[in-house]
Amino acid sequence: MIDLGSIEKAVEPVLAQEAVELVDLRYLQAGGRWVLRFYIDKHGGVTLDDCERISSRVGPLLDALNAVPYSYSLEVSSPGVDRVIKKKKDFERFSGHRVKVRLRTPVADQRRFQGFLKGLDGEALVLICGATEVRAELKDVEEARLDPEVAA
Repeated sequence: MIDLGSIEKAVEPVLAQEAVELVDLRYLQAGGRWVLRFYIDKHGGVTLDDCERISSRVGPLLDALNAVPYSYSLEVSSPGVDRVIKKKKDFERFSGHRVKVRLRTPVADQRRFQGFLKGLDGEALVLICGATEVRAELKDVEEARLDPEVAA
């Protein structure tokens, strides 16, 4: 398997030059082919031109480093309105927002929660789910995503 951490470190300078944040990086099989997918964001949102520019800068860098020694497709995309929340700074940034959280380890016999992100308390995520406050260690979060209310 490839080392996503090394790839992230290698592309950080390019993303910083473009004032773009790496939200998520995934290497997965889709449609019978391997895909290295970058989810990027920036202040004001990501455009198609941003995705194309980052792809044209990151692709040759990854090839030169032989970061992915197998045949793959490179995709650069916006994280979407239901963006993943992975980093500690993201949990702080999106405090007060609606989220969906799936845990590895159940809390009160439950692994899935939907509510408002209160923020962090040390290494614990704090959610407000109705009248209940839920705490879970960040290491136990399998996936957390924004859950925006979309007007019909």
